[in-house]
Amino acid sequence: MNQSTTLEIIAPTVEEALAQGLAELNLTADRVSVEVLDAGNKGLFGFGKAQVRVKLTVIPEGGMPVEVVEPAKPAREAKPKAVPTPVQPAPASSAESHPPDNLDQPEHDAVLDQTEVVVSKLIHLMRLEAQVSAHYGERDREGRRNIHVDIRGDDLSVLIGRHSETLNAFQYIASLLVGKEVQDWVQLSVDVEGYRNRREKQLVQMALRMAEQVAKNGKKQSLEPMPSGERRIIHIALRDHPDVKTESAGEEPHRKVTIVPKNG
Repeated sequence: MNQSTTLEIIAPTVEEALAQGLAELNLTADRVSVEVLDAGNKGLFGFGKAQVRVKLTVIPEGGMPVEVVEPAKPAREAKPKAVPTPVQPAPASSAESHPPDNLDQPEHDAVLDQTEVVVSKLIHLMRLEAQVSAHYGERDREGRRNIHVDIRGDDLSVLIGRHSETLNAFQYIASLLVGKEVQDWVQLSVDVEGYRNRREKQLVQMALRMAEQVAKNGKKQSLEPMPSGERRIIHIALRDHPDVKTESAGEEPHRKVTIVPKNG
């Protein structure tokens, strides 16, 4: 058996460890297998001061991708009732599940099932309890459909984080892991208890209120720093406003939206 190049990375989160390792190896995510050697005593994604330890193994050209391996634990059969876990994926109803056109049984779509399994495992590693359901969204201009993942449970605010930073990191990692499992590009949109919808409404209301002030006094107003997804909501909310326009300025993670009068 040929020896493979491996690299161990210690970082506050799995996302940072993966990004650092890929940068050092100068490879993309589909060229490595990922093994989480130590998830940290206080969970993933930077909770507390725990550090995670991740091993990346380079997949030889033409080799078969290797699935992501969690920290060592007793083996269990892939039967939901054989070994109960704190998180069980909630079955998606036929009304909310929108599978690819070539599938005859939407309630048993393999990609949706794998998405629920991966997200449930990540939540379990974070020592949280929740129900997970996945369904397809509308097609984009390229004909692709994102997968919407709904997470519901008690006391899940820790999964959201400030300005949804933790949720965005969780979403990024989950997308990578699901993509490796199904060996295809997958874009997830992960939400917790409807948080993203509530946050979007709050941002739109704030944008309209600030725009009204700018239109009245003729002075530009800068909003607080936001992630790119939230800045985009502001831009879209005001793009057709007759009196103001929006601009983004600054460097991440301190980049912010400024509302400027059009006649200014």
